[in-house]
Amino acid sequence: MIRTTTDRLVAPSAEDRAGIATLERTVAAHDARMAELPSMNAVETGGRAERAEPLPFPFTVAAWNLERCLFPLRSAEHLGATGAEIVLLSEMDDGMARTRQAHTTADVAEELGMAYLYGVEFIELGLGSDTEREFCKDDFNRRGLHGNALLSTVPLHEPFLLRLEGERLWFTGEVDQPRLGERVAVGGTINTEAGPLVLVSTHLESATTAAYRERQMVGIIDALDAAFPGRPVLIGGDLNTGNHTGGDFEAEGLFARAAERGFTRHGGPLDVMTTRPSLITRWPDRAMKLDWFLSRGLAVSGVEIVSSLSPTGKPLSDHDMITCRIDGLA
Repeated sequence: MIRTTTDRLVAPSAEDRAGIATLERTVAAHDARMAELPSMNAVETGGRAERAEPLPFPFTVAAWNLERCLFPLRSAEHLGATGAEIVLLSEMDDGMARTRQAHTTADVAEELGMAYLYGVEFIELGLGSDTEREFCKDDFNRRGLHGNALLSTVPLHEPFLLRLEGERLWFTGEVDQPRLGERVAVGGTINTEAGPLVLVSTHLESATTAAYRERQMVGIIDALDAAFPGRPVLIGGDLNTGNHTGGDFEAEGLFARAAERGFTRHGGPLDVMTTRPSLITRWPDRAMKLDWFLSRGLAVSGVEIVSSLSPTGKPLSDHDMITCRIDGLA
């Protein structure tokens, strides 16, 4: 569990990224270089919590894979309409040409009046997929960072980053988006009127099997139990359930492993999927249920799936948002 914090991650230079691209495509070479990079070994803390702690019940939590976050301000408006006090985000760019070199997490947090934690999944070694390149005005990435975030209207405490078990698929394999890094969970605690609550924003691996994601979820829970024994926990985000299993999210062992550890699954109606065609992902027949909350020690209700279409009908992401209400401790 990475506990080092900074108010701005030090991104690798263009020369550093060019050097990474020439490394031998092995796990050993990958991990040795990643260990040297400050951006991969710290949590960025920023923004400003506009509400005083402790947070009273009930409150709303939103989780949303923002697919790079092409539209930070419109996405913030969409989130604001839910009244969410806690926001879990994945696929957030920092200094990528496809998102106009913006620090998308900081922009969303500022618009919402929230504090944030940001952790890097990947250092991107290119401009992205073919469709993402259509959004690039520059032919370079200023910082090349991509990751997950946790936002809150009340102060965030005990920030941490977990690098999840994996095989460095985006570095060692034949991929169209070469990257250094691995999937992560970023989290922290807030003070509620009933005591501290652990919040975790995660994004499990898409390009792999259910067994791989099961190991990643077990790793998250093991780390949480070691660091925060006995505390209530909410995990949320894009769990990529059903990817490479024909869309069958019930084939994912991660749900059973989480239940064995006392977690309850929340995803809204089981027959309602959470993906949609978007400006980047243009496959109209690709519908899957990927996005979930897992809670332990909490009373959760009112789970909803919120369309990611803007008021003008423009898709803000290839994922719909999920929200839930936390009514208190269970």
